[in-house]
Amino acid sequence: MATIERVDAPTLPRVREALIDLLIDTVERGSSVGFVLPLTRDEAGAYWDGLALSLEAGHRLLWIAREADGIVGTVQLELATKKNGINRAEVQKLLVRSYARRNGVARALMETLESRARELRRGLLHLDTEAGSGAEGFYRALGYTFIGGLPEFACSPEGEWRANAIYYKTLFLRSTA
Repeated sequence: MATIERVDAPTLPRVREALIDLLIDTVERGSSVGFVLPLTRDEAGAYWDGLALSLEAGHRLLWIAREADGIVGTVQLELATKKNGINRAEVQKLLVRSYARRNGVARALMETLESRARELRRGLLHLDTEAGSGAEGFYRALGYTFIGGLPEFACSPEGEWRANAIYYKTLFLRSTA
């Protein structure tokens, strides 16, 4: 079973190479997570390096899932920073190594993320994923509700334009909490 750890800005450089490997594996296996093939180590590294400021500022939270053979998953929570939106946060980049899928890694990461969101009084979570992907069933099983999508929203790793699927989950309502 994977252990879930929070990664902060000072820790990020220590796990950078493993996160690069994870991102490349995920994209090469067809997951539409914002990158197209070929994904170079430099491009993947620049992505992870670019998170340091938002992690340091506390606007983004990052977790990793670690097993005996290394990092097998990650997820991020981007906190809305505008005063009128402090009740919400966006789930981003849920990634699991191809060989570790369907072993509870993604679920453990999401449970950790949702628990922390509750602690931070973020009652509304939202995300988007590729329409028709296996991720949709996973998010539905976690209680997320589909609300629509946009055609040709993002390019797949293979270069095909595809629709997205937008989901949300209400952890609690402020008016009743």
